[in-house]
Amino acid sequence: MPIPSPKHALDPALVALGLAIRATRQARGLSQEELAHRSHVDRSYMSSIERGTQNPGIMVVIRIASGIGISLEELAAQAGI
Repeated sequence: MPIPSPKHALDPALVALGLAIRATRQARGLSQEELAHRSHVDRSYMSSIERGTQNPGIMVVIRIASGIGISLEELAAQAGI
């Protein structure tokens, strides 16, 4: 299990991003494991991102958006960030 980001865990922006990822993933009928595979990240890391306890780098967020099939801009808009 990934260690939570000590400085930013549960920051409102990370929680909003995680919720947007989860909602979009579920709306597209993707499992967390499938999205993790498409995004080239570990499933437990994906879980931590969706819970807002990780502060993923921009390239990880870009790969997640691509794995879901949306643009980074769309994902950010859904997250309100």
